[in-house]
Amino acid sequence: MELPPPDSSGIRRVVGACPHDCPDTCSWVVTVQDGKAVDLRGNPDHPITRGFLCTKVDRYIERVYHPGRVLHPLRRVGAKGAGKFARITWDEALDEVASRFLAIAQGEYGPQAILPYSYAGTMGFVQGQSMDRRFFHKLGASLLVRTICSTAGTKGYKYTVGASIGTPPEAFAAARFILIWGSNILTSNVHLWPFIMEARKQGARVVCIDPVRTRTAAQSDRWLPIRPGTDAALALAMMHVIFAEGLEDRDYIEHYCLGGDLLRERVAEWAPERAAPLTGLPAEEIAALARDYATTRPAVIRVNYGLQRHAGGGMAMRTISCLPAVVGAWRDHGGGIQLNTSGAFPLNTKALECPDLIPPATRALNMIELGRILNEVEDPPVMALCIYNSNPAAVAPDQEEVVRGLKREDLFTVVLEQFLTDTTDYADIVLPATTQFEHWDLNKPYGHYYLQLNQPAIAPLGECKPNSEVFRLLAYRLGFTDAYFEDSDTDLIRQALASNAPALQGITFERLLQEGFARLSIPEPFIPFAEGRFPTPSGKCEFYSAQMARDGFDPLPAFTPPRESAESAPGLAARYPLACVSPPAHYFLNSTFVNVDHLRRRVGEPELLIHPEDADDRGIATGDMVRIFNDRGTFTVKARVTEGVRPGVVMAPGVWWGKLGPDGRNIHRVTSQAVSDMAGGATFYDCLVEVEAILPSPLC
Repeated sequence: MELPPPDSSGIRRVVGACPHDCPDTCSWVVTVQDGKAVDLRGNPDHPITRGFLCTKVDRYIERVYHPGRVLHPLRRVGAKGAGKFARITWDEALDEVASRFLAIAQGEYGPQAILPYSYAGTMGFVQGQSMDRRFFHKLGASLLVRTICSTAGTKGYKYTVGASIGTPPEAFAAARFILIWGSNILTSNVHLWPFIMEARKQGARVVCIDPVRTRTAAQSDRWLPIRPGTDAALALAMMHVIFAEGLEDRDYIEHYCLGGDLLRERVAEWAPERAAPLTGLPAEEIAALARDYATTRPAVIRVNYGLQRHAGGGMAMRTISCLPAVVGAWRDHGGGIQLNTSGAFPLNTKALECPDLIPPATRALNMIELGRILNEVEDPPVMALCIYNSNPAAVAPDQEEVVRGLKREDLFTVVLEQFLTDTTDYADIVLPATTQFEHWDLNKPYGHYYLQLNQPAIAPLGECKPNSEVFRLLAYRLGFTDAYFEDSDTDLIRQALASNAPALQGITFERLLQEGFARLSIPEPFIPFAEGRFPTPSGKCEFYSAQMARDGFDPLPAFTPPRESAESAPGLAARYPLACVSPPAHYFLNSTFVNVDHLRRRVGEPELLIHPEDADDRGIATGDMVRIFNDRGTFTVKARVTEGVRPGVVMAPGVWWGKLGPDGRNIHRVTSQAVSDMAGGATFYDCLVEVEAILPSPLC
């Protein structure tokens, strides 16, 4: 691997990009001396990063050189789940993986008995969705439907707006009313916060809607503690007030929207008094929010994916995304809504993934149903699992079933990893993977409009290899001689950039190599829908969606209650009366960084936040060990009694590795494999539980 040359003092400074699942996708600068990374800083030249990194990625050097790094291939020598391995060579590891894959593909069950399992452990195109896709498509393996994070909300947003395009973060500085809806910006989008602070200096008000008084809610002017899964009801009631009081932008609706009259009729049914008992918010508070939002310009909404992790998540996002068009907020610099910006990046993913290699009638399996897939799916059963960029034994729902499946003696499991995670404990072969310091990649954000190149700063530690190289080597061993398996990582980056789309004009590999990042070729300021031109079938913001009707949904905004709630399942709610949510802990990013000692010490230990009313009813005090349980499973953590969650809601910050918790389990022992209304999304926050104190054993 060719690395940038050092300067006369022997020091190199290499511009790269954070690979983790965060909208900020920071540009960073790695300082390397004598072949070792000695410093990491946010790139001061990047307009979003602005010279600082989040508290997690700021410890990335500690993660790269962590003594627990997997540096050599390993073969299991103990029982599945015991995490006992012996070191082997790369040739031995690759030969075993290739021979097992080949035997399955040519045997009784065929290649669809092999399943790749990956997600956003890296968001990079090269290490996340290039050579791996080519390999499994050529092999004829089952397809994985990657739904665990954002698919429901993305689908709902697209029905209304047409694409994942929204207000740039820089524009938030011009807003005068900022509605933070289900987003803990200070934990999971921290580089947006300085722009919000600029807006506040100019008099902007900030309102946060969240069941939990997060760090962001605590810093806002007002916190609205909504019941989980009822966001669509709130949005409908807001629109009721806006239309009833004549606060809508009639001109914008007439010229740039479809179905305005039908929407008016729909929301006439949703007076705040109807939404109040559903949302847990007073009717007068809902009306005041609607008036503030509609009468303050510019007004912007930052909505995030947590609120779509329930049975009606897609419809909730679809309904909320109507609001900016109703009040004409899209007209203004500093107005609109941001969910995701990734739809503005027309990269050539077809060239990267080679989908034309997929054999006809190849089945697709939903990743959040891994427990069911491993234990129940037949014709054919999954006989081999290749896991990379994910830690399903910690993050997949319904862990009792996931672990039961991973323990199958007839299941061959290979994991590409940087550490011995909960998942590697069940692996037959573990292959050592590089970190972002050690490989090439191309990273697109989903919270701004700057494309970024990652250059390797150091040589791979030990015998670690990039994911892309592992799949090249496996392809060679399986006799795949096609030219596209010979493409280098820089070839792949060039192929991703090979697009005639106007937004990519002028962005070349050479430019990224020189500058590190590049803004898309879009107007400045970027006000995407000031004059309509939505990328929907009609070219308008679709309050009424004919496509939704064809897809079997209500074509107008609506409210779908959570699957597990007093309204939908009163019997279940009688047994398990507490709604449980589990956003990432401040110092973790999903299950990443949990094993970094400094960060784990900052978090402390796994805990459950519970309101004093609910704690008193159960005889629970802060510091008590408690058992959280439902019909799916149970896990144990320490309680923290706080008014920072609304009554009837508990919050278990995630995602701890089970083996680092008090009882070897985590929150996903109680979450469900059930899917959301749209796009098969996850329903992690559609989860009813009960909580009880664990009394100390009496002395003998």
